[in-house]
Amino acid sequence: MIFHIRFILAVFCLVVSNAFAVTKDSVVVYNPSQDIIKTMHNDDFSVKVRKPGGEWKDLFEYGIKVDQVLGTGHSVQKASMAYFDFLGTVEVSVTSNKGAINKARIRPLSYGIKPKINGNTISFSLSNPANLSVEINDDIFHNLHLFANPIEKNKPNPKDKNVIYFGPGIHEIPNQKLKVASNKTVYLAGGAVIKGRIALDNVSNVRIQGRGMVDQEIRGGIHIANSKNVNVEGIFASQCFTGGSDGVKIKNVKTTSFYGWGDGMNVMASNNVLFDGVFIRSSDDCTTVYGTRMEYTGSCKNITMQNSTLWADVGHPILIGTHGNTKNPEILENLKYINIDILDHKEKQQDYQGCMSINVGDNNLAKNVLFENIRVEDFREGQLLNLRVFYNAKYCTAPGLGIENVVFRNIEYKGKNANTSIIAGYNENRKIKNISFENLKINGVLIADDMIGKPKWYKTSDLANFFVGEHVEGITFKTN
Repeated sequence: MIFHIRFILAVFCLVVSNAFAVTKDSVVVYNPSQDIIKTMHNDDFSVKVRKPGGEWKDLFEYGIKVDQVLGTGHSVQKASMAYFDFLGTVEVSVTSNKGAINKARIRPLSYGIKPKINGNTISFSLSNPANLSVEINDDIFHNLHLFANPIEKNKPNPKDKNVIYFGPGIHEIPNQKLKVASNKTVYLAGGAVIKGRIALDNVSNVRIQGRGMVDQEIRGGIHIANSKNVNVEGIFASQCFTGGSDGVKIKNVKTTSFYGWGDGMNVMASNNVLFDGVFIRSSDDCTTVYGTRMEYTGSCKNITMQNSTLWADVGHPILIGTHGNTKNPEILENLKYINIDILDHKEKQQDYQGCMSINVGDNNLAKNVLFENIRVEDFREGQLLNLRVFYNAKYCTAPGLGIENVVFRNIEYKGKNANTSIIAGYNENRKIKNISFENLKINGVLIADDMIGKPKWYKTSDLANFFVGEHVEGITFKTN
């Protein structure tokens, strides 16, 4: 009896102590195990964090891979990644171990973070969680991906029989596939790395959470198939796929891929999917919404991505509509992209350009789509947007049926590299209808049908560098 009382008191004191530590320091760092130090470190940077005026805490700098397109070929480059949790305000110090810093920037640029440079070290403060790219001397391929997370809440009990718990260190998964049953929680603690895909297939009521990682070498790191009521939060992986599923929430998940066709977060034949606060850097499209594709069949409804950051080293940041069921036409509807920063878009092939693209094939109809509060930085190569009812014989068996009721609200692009955007239907029976631009701003200029200085014989789209082709009706440009 005395033992049990002492045990309960010890646990209580530990919980109170941990809670006090978080309240006192409001900074949580995750120390790596020896196997991670030996195999996963990148010494390009030394990163530290502290409460203002407090003691510096070192972060571990992971080596991660990214894809650089050179001409028409691909080259794998090694970048860095570090992460921590915090509450309140913190100071961050980043030292470049490769030499002097002539210039530095922290993206997304919309966050307005201005680093101070002192020799080969920069410093800055954060008051809110953020997924950042720290870039020295304009180098975007050997940069530091810094994930400043909120303090983790609702950690599961490792001894719970329904919890699959991975502590710090590298974990080899048999056959590189962790099959998760219904009503289970997979927890990856900070400092944990698992070498195996997390596979959810025909399950329900599953959580995947933590601050750990699915090893980046694992293609399709998180795979959600034909499942319901799934929550994924906080972890890092190469990809996060959703197919044939309903009721999926993906929050503060970070994905970075480097291999061919490394889409970030695909959605196929699924309904009621929410992406919130995600970071995607991909070696193909960042995020897609398709109908029938591979073994997944059906339309898509109620897909939302918000408060997120997209970086396409190849392909589209956002793509809707290419794949579907030609024999049984499908609808992709009620799609929302809200409060998003697009950091890059690099695509030489004309057929696959567009930061925001709706390219319907296979008799798909895309309708009721909202792009709102989206900030597009000066990407390397491509188009701001591309809306087409098209027939791509490489991937489709028929053209799309149409695109209807699309709103672009508070879209801002600052840059000089954008090619001419395209809006074009297919024929009289396969049109684009009712496209509204509200407060479209390009390099500081608001584009509107009644804008001052627009010649009467000009299309408003000409001043936006948009080509509006045939079989398009009901396109408007206005300001509030």
